Amino acid sequence: MAGFENYGADTAEIELEMERKGIVLGVDWSDEVQVRALAREALDHLQEDITIAASGQLDYKLLAKVDLFGLAGIMLKTMEESASIGIMSHGGGAWKAFAKALWAEKEFRSSAGPTT
Repeated sequence: MAGFENYGADTAEIELEMERKGIVLGVDWSDEVQVRALAREALDHLQEDITIAASGQLDYKLLAKVDLFGLAGIMLKTMEESASIGIMSHGGGAWKAFAKALWAEKEFRSSAGPTT
């Protein structure tokens, strides 16, 4: 129920988990090219990756990537929910870098039009 959430605590938790996944993946959040490539991959994320990650195979990088992409969805939902009640929610460096890259990639895809 909107209005009872602690958006500050939520964003801090999401940010911390994003940073942890970034460590596993070797992400330099200040490297715009690397973060943009990660955003592109997040938007292209395949169900196959989720299935492999859930199979119990110990590929820590794939598990971290699947978690990070899920966190991106939670991050966007948190921003959307808080904005609906007049609160601007955002995390720190990792959050801002990934959000910026996701929006840039989404805008690029929108302007490029459909591909065949």
